[in-house]
Amino acid sequence: MSSVVTLSHLTRRALFRAVLVPLALALPRRASADSDMIAQMRDIVANELAPTATPDHAGGLAAALYAGRHVEFFNYGFADDATQRPVTPDTLFNLASLRKPFEATLVALGTLRGELRLDDRLPKYLPELNGDYIRRVTVGELVTHTSGLLLPTDHPPWPNEQFSRAQFIQMLNAWKPQAGETPGKQRIYSHAGYVLLQLVLENCYHTPIATLFEQRILKPLGMTATSVPERGEDNRAVMDEAWMRRVVQGHSDQGTAIGPIGNQQSYFDFPGTGQMFSSARDLATFVAACIDGRSVNPHLREALRMTQREAFHVDDKFGQGMAWETVHLPGVTIVDKPGGLNNASGYIGLVPTRRLGIVLLANRGEYPHEIARYRILPALARLVAAHVG
Repeated sequence: MSSVVTLSHLTRRALFRAVLVPLALALPRRASADSDMIAQMRDIVANELAPTATPDHAGGLAAALYAGRHVEFFNYGFADDATQRPVTPDTLFNLASLRKPFEATLVALGTLRGELRLDDRLPKYLPELNGDYIRRVTVGELVTHTSGLLLPTDHPPWPNEQFSRAQFIQMLNAWKPQAGETPGKQRIYSHAGYVLLQLVLENCYHTPIATLFEQRILKPLGMTATSVPERGEDNRAVMDEAWMRRVVQGHSDQGTAIGPIGNQQSYFDFPGTGQMFSSARDLATFVAACIDGRSVNPHLREALRMTQREAFHVDDKFGQGMAWETVHLPGVTIVDKPGGLNNASGYIGLVPTRRLGIVLLANRGEYPHEIARYRILPALARLVAAHVG
């Protein structure tokens, strides 16, 4: 059963209770050693997370630790402060840019199945892209943030208006780079690039993006709580009442509620551009597939691995894969993806060589996810290395 740690009951005993799916072990002595290591892992994670989710912080936090087929859940605070509905592993959070690895996986799957190529230029799928720069951009450059695109929707000052599909295409055709920027020669993070990637995928398969996710990734992995809902006129996700009762209320980093429960934000006024929703439990399944994938369809397993490979070397510390970022720290390389809005924060981090992964989902902006990249995952990797050694 799932344990829930609420902000009003942050005792040490409650804090360290979590779901554990044990790995079958042949020898009792090994089982005892592994149990001790898992307990140490719980301590590392809980000691880092607890100070970030206290009664002084709005909302709550759901975390999942994947460690060599063990899964642990850590839950703090409230999905909705007004009703004091607690966070659980099945609470639904707005994923913000954690959606991007799913689009990247669709691209990788398509290349493995011969349905598209990374060096295909975008007009192959969107003939209306005829601007001098955009018509030279490839699918591979979009998915690795090396297209050079940087539209007004990518950085402050944020625009006040929403853009129709036609207006988006018009912006892309008119776009001109900074001096010296060329497709494929620099890494510039672009939200708009992934909105464009959505259109490429939809035109390639003549299928809405939400359906592509469901058919090609979510259903094969058994992820039953992840979706990209339609966006209603009030910018609220269109969900039935039972699902909406699982969704969080978002907050600013200062604690102010932002938007209604189920708020979806987008600068783009056409279908499929709202955020994905998921739970810590479902994302733990995704992490397990990314790291182990033993029972996953071979094409999907290879696609998940393909997205994680560094495709563009930024500097000695950072690299860029297909949506995923690579971070080279002393003794460990982390593959991760942060995401955030003004009312939501998320993080997925992987250490494939140590079969480790972590998910963080918070219903407030500016959650300090860097603790996972620079403290939690390195500490866990050192622990596993010492245990193996």
